[in-house]
Amino acid sequence: MVKTIGLIAAVAMPLWNIPLILKLEQRKSSKDISVAWAVGVWVCIVLMVPAGLTSADAVFRAFTVVNTILFTAVAIQVVRYR
Repeated sequence: MVKTIGLIAAVAMPLWNIPLILKLEQRKSSKDISVAWAVGVWVCIVLMVPAGLTSADAVFRAFTVVNTILFTAVAIQVVRYR
């Protein structure tokens, strides 16, 4: 039960990036988001990918995949509108 809840949360949490991506797209601006912050967070996420993908923990693996994909989209939008 705990693993199932964790897995659902691991997939759901990065989904909160979607409204941010849509807001950036709608406004055609990323002036309220620091490029250094977005790129710094993205680099840290990418550096954690090997550990996440090789982990025996399914929750961590799922979070790694979903978070990497969606935060990559955030970082692209931020850089795109700068």
